[in-house]
Amino acid sequence: MNHTSFISTNTTDRDEMLRVIGATDLDDLFRGIPAALQAESFDLPQGLSEGEMTRKLREQASRNATNITNFCGAGFYDHFIPAAVDALSSRGEFYTAYTPYQPECSQGTLQAIYEYQTAMARLTGMEVSNASLYDGGTALFEGVMMALRCTRRTHVLIDEGVNPIYRTMLRSYTRNLNIEYEEIPMQNGLADRQAFSGKLDSRVAAVVVQNPNFFGSVDDLSDLVEQAHKVGAVALFSVYPMSLGLVKTPGEMGADIVTGEGQSLGLPLSFGGPYLGFMTTRKTLVRKMPGRIVGATQDARGRKGYVLTLQAREQHIRREKATSNICSNEALCALRAGIYLSLTGRNGLVRTARACASRAAYAWERLTAISGIEPAFDHPFFNEFALKLPCPASELISRLLHEKVAVGFPVNRYYRDMDNVLLLAFTEKRTLAEIDRLVELIGRIF
Repeated sequence: MNHTSFISTNTTDRDEMLRVIGATDLDDLFRGIPAALQAESFDLPQGLSEGEMTRKLREQASRNATNITNFCGAGFYDHFIPAAVDALSSRGEFYTAYTPYQPECSQGTLQAIYEYQTAMARLTGMEVSNASLYDGGTALFEGVMMALRCTRRTHVLIDEGVNPIYRTMLRSYTRNLNIEYEEIPMQNGLADRQAFSGKLDSRVAAVVVQNPNFFGSVDDLSDLVEQAHKVGAVALFSVYPMSLGLVKTPGEMGADIVTGEGQSLGLPLSFGGPYLGFMTTRKTLVRKMPGRIVGATQDARGRKGYVLTLQAREQHIRREKATSNICSNEALCALRAGIYLSLTGRNGLVRTARACASRAAYAWERLTAISGIEPAFDHPFFNEFALKLPCPASELISRLLHEKVAVGFPVNRYYRDMDNVLLLAFTEKRTLAEIDRLVELIGRIF
């Protein structure tokens, strides 16, 4: 078991630390923070008893909006979660298990991860999966770093249709690294092949794309992957796993690395997390893959067993040789995804994907029939699409929240000159009656 202890510093320790860093006192230490941002004091209330605190927290929680019909997406989706996912993942054998530092003693956890890896490799059409990563954005970052290790290059081309949250995270994580990022503007809502062609050369380490992209548009990117391979670049895909029940997989398009957010596979929407980053790749690149990888083997008596293999994390190798310095692999979240995929199975996943797509198609037909509303882009979509409104998207969002409807995501938060563009998502949880009500409410406004 991993134990962490804390011993507070005394005045002598504090003065010595200030001296070493060249600060005269604590005020001098924080002098770089503007005065307006410095607290005069922390006006904390008196401590409460457990009962009082419970009552206070319940009162505050009651202020949260409830019974909201959710049509928001933008990378995180409101899918149905079978009760068995909660029941199995909350068993003490799994729920209380910590990182398996003595992994061979954790056969149940290792087998669960192994099954998860198998499911994710099959789902994405790739050959190998790791034991999960932190979330979708950091998984994409890890994929980029993996591409740099594979190619020993530093130039990365990223399509503007990649989730802007992920692109922001990429820039943040690599701000002080020797990496050149170049974002390629979309052409009418899809990856601009001509623009990519003009940039692809022997300096490029990776071409980063997303399918379906942030606006929900589905594209066959096989030709772009082929262009990337001609100059020795890695093709890195970010994908929405639920869409793979219907659309062409990254493996079928020739992708080298696939990452994504696994929240839609049995994890609830929860104010940003904890979520699940997944990564799959080809066998030829597996030694450059970050994170944990569980393999199956046999012991000296011929019995099947599971082990951690190719351990190149910062805890197992010299820091500069490590493939990743982000520790968390979200094993419990990966367990939920593995249970979800096992419960739904191949046919169940296809049925769920079809339900999402059919509801989106129905909503698109009805919403675009409203006067003043038109599609932002005319491309195939899975369960999400963007609409142009006769008013700023933020206004419609505010008005419908009063009707307990979260109508969608305002695209102008990340894209310029799109004040009137609204992104809407539809999952198997959204009923036709809910969609009809949405259409009715918007029709009254426009």
